[in-house]
Amino acid sequence: MGFGMVGSEVARRAKGLGMHVIAHDPYAPADRARAIGVELVSFDEALASADFISLHMPLTPATKKILNDETFANMKKGVRIVNVARGGVIDEEALVRALDAGIVAQAALDVFTVEPPSKDSKLIQHENVTATPHLGAIHTFTNTLRMIVQEGVAIEVAEAVVGALKGELSATAVNAPIVPAEVLSELKPYVVLAEKLGRLAVQLVAGGSGVKSVKVTYGSARAPDVLDTRLLHAMITEGLIEPISSVFINLVNADFTAKQRGLQIAEERILLDGSPESPVEFIQVQIANVKSKFASAISDSGEIRVEGRVKDGVPHLTMVGSFEVDVSLVLINNSTVRLEVSTTLSYQLDILYWPKSHLI
Repeated sequence: MGFGMVGSEVARRAKGLGMHVIAHDPYAPADRARAIGVELVSFDEALASADFISLHMPLTPATKKILNDETFANMKKGVRIVNVARGGVIDEEALVRALDAGIVAQAALDVFTVEPPSKDSKLIQHENVTATPHLGAIHTFTNTLRMIVQEGVAIEVAEAVVGALKGELSATAVNAPIVPAEVLSELKPYVVLAEKLGRLAVQLVAGGSGVKSVKVTYGSARAPDVLDTRLLHAMITEGLIEPISSVFINLVNADFTAKQRGLQIAEERILLDGSPESPVEFIQVQIANVKSKFASAISDSGEIRVEGRVKDGVPHLTMVGSFEVDVSLVLINNSTVRLEVSTTLSYQLDILYWPKSHLI
């Protein structure tokens, strides 16, 4: 219940344990759930189906005592409940009655309506309840331990802010695609490639503002439910929009700005044979129904096409139009790009003579 950052991470771990995971969150995007392999369901369906219910929702007028006598009656007998959200989302007296009746087999709680709970609380004393202190209300901790915890949180926040100001990707952003830190590290060179391909493709258009239809193709040996392309999609969108927009574009507003401009971006995933060691073998960006500044950028099927791969951790441009190339894009001083041409072409391609500013 609740499918934000914490709920998503719990879902990933539950999937790793072989569990079938469903989620209820009226605000969760369906693509994020699909990327993790989670099914979004209604509140009533979640209550009736779940063997384990983990709560990750804020306390609002709509969620206050959302688990009560009525909702407990609609649950499977023997359900287990974990609440690490807010104490007020559960009617604690109703939970005690559900525990006594055997509807709830066990409850694990680190949040309570009143924190810390009283020592004679029936809920805390119940034999089928496991209770731990809420980090945000560490009244029972020593002053030294409290200072250690708060200092650690402060340092983590400061490091995240510094990284964001430097333009680095973050695994803790709440209003951008949520990607675990280990996945973020693996995807980093592909994120650079994705942004550059989007930026490159739109600058090949004669009059970039006329771009309305884009197709992105990912080639990968990883199954679709394993490969999470949301971050790559966001970076391609940023690359497509930023050169033709008068406003500052980033991961947060790229999709919104694209929709405002009427830009439709379709995705296709091609499952390749071989070992899935690399998350993506290639990324291809096609822009349809436009004219190009460069005839060689038009594919045989009539679209502007650019394709790239990551080689030894470096993004490479490997196709322009119908021509195969091998161009390493290396960022220097955050402002210029060096092109290293590593193949000899039998055709003279305009791509090899672009000003550096076209690739910034």
